[in-house]
Amino acid sequence: MTVGSQVKGCFSSVKSVEASLLSLESKTQNQEAQECFHEVQSIIADIKTDLEKQVIYLSQQEPQYKN
Repeated sequence: MTVGSQVKGCFSSVKSVEASLLSLESKTQNQEAQECFHEVQSIIADIKTDLEKQVIYLSQQEPQYKN
């Protein structure tokens, strides 16, 4: 497995976590839990953005890391 495919896999996992947190936030009735889910989702969104940039970089600048 190449570095590029590992980063892409991580990116996919982070997107899944983000979606799960959004779902949990909308399902809970507890305000404190909603705030917690929202805060963590915001952090995950930042991580997702950084990983997306890395995926783009690896696919454009480092052909040896492509799938």
